[in-house]
Amino acid sequence: MRIAFKKNKIIALLLALAAFQPASAQYVPSDDNLQARQEFEESRFGIFLHWGIYSMFAQGEWYLNTGNLNRDEYAKAAAGFYPIRFDARQWVKAFKEAGAKYLTITSRHHDGFSMFHTAESPYNIVDATPFGRDVIGELAEACQQEGLRFHVYYSTLDWTRDDYPMGRTGLNTGKTGKGDFNHYFQFMKNQVRELLTNYPNIEGLWFDGNWDHDSDSVAFDWRMPEFYRHIHSIKPRCLVGNNHHEAVIEGEDFQMFERDLPGQNNNGWADNQVISQLPLEMCETMNGAWGYKVSDQRYKSTEKLIELLTRAASKGSNLLLNIGPQPSGELPEVALQRLKEMGQWLSQYGETIYGTKAGPTGDQPWGVSTMKGNRVFLHVLDADAATIEMDCAKKPRAVVDFVSNNELGYTYDKKAKRLTIRLPQATTPYQRVVALSI
Repeated sequence: MRIAFKKNKIIALLLALAAFQPASAQYVPSDDNLQARQEFEESRFGIFLHWGIYSMFAQGEWYLNTGNLNRDEYAKAAAGFYPIRFDARQWVKAFKEAGAKYLTITSRHHDGFSMFHTAESPYNIVDATPFGRDVIGELAEACQQEGLRFHVYYSTLDWTRDDYPMGRTGLNTGKTGKGDFNHYFQFMKNQVRELLTNYPNIEGLWFDGNWDHDSDSVAFDWRMPEFYRHIHSIKPRCLVGNNHHEAVIEGEDFQMFERDLPGQNNNGWADNQVISQLPLEMCETMNGAWGYKVSDQRYKSTEKLIELLTRAASKGSNLLLNIGPQPSGELPEVALQRLKEMGQWLSQYGETIYGTKAGPTGDQPWGVSTMKGNRVFLHVLDADAATIEMDCAKKPRAVVDFVSNNELGYTYDKKAKRLTIRLPQATTPYQRVVALSI
């Protein structure tokens, strides 16, 4: 009895001590990480690139899955991938002139092909193609030279590797076995270490693919907090985000929204995606597909793209605008033209976008607003509006046209706290911007 009693006391003591020890230390971002978050949030505009051997099929980045192709036959495309017209510096200059502040490119998509030189698999652009050049390395260097932040996309699912446990996609690619997630998880950790070590100016990792197991009968454990700790142990400053369409989890540094502005759910993917206090980013395609698709010429007009950028900023979000490069290594001409025109607009109106916060008006019939310090920028998206109205807590100190700085006529109802502004005539197909000093 006495021995048992002592044993029970020891067990009780150990349990009591365990109660005060968390299973894992809660993530506390470093000061450098917080600074990186602020810089990212102030950027407001980035370019997304979906590029891989799938561009050779010109059917979009999901072609291995949607075309029901065998993985081994698909992989033969790597032997013919030779984007002779690829010029990283030329691409990055075009993005910079467009007013973009950062670039995010697919380092490895769901087809498992790595666009960087990796020791973890010969299925990469250096070892498996006649091109033999490290695209990620060249773009990382070009971004450093041109002063753009550099992020990479990384797929957490794989339609080709047998160690990846089968999810709801990639069912007909010829994979065998039930997978070995421990092995696959180590593979991902090793590749991420390579990325952060070999390309030290990577500022962010953009993950995608966790939704592949959202229909499992038993919840799949991706071990993401452990994965994120691994990343931050290598580079605390690195921003981590995940396109899992769920609320953010511990270890993430920014929150993303696919084809939706924060707070919207037009695609039905964001039922559980509550807006967090982290920096926000929405991603959208310039045309219809993410990867190059020869039949997809549904490019959004420059006016619509500028409106999308403005609406994102009005909700305190960045816009990550996607382009699918061609197999030749060229960017589509239409995309380059859109970028040029966006750059021209931002060269004049950039102050109303970069470094701003969500505006105080919310969505209005006439448009949206952004805010910086004691200035509110009213982005009038209705070209026919002669006047606009908005709630305003106090009479503004000044109401001017942003470009000309000319004073605009207005009335202020002190009792109703309502502001009515008379607008100048629209002279461009793009929005008019009114600046309030409050």
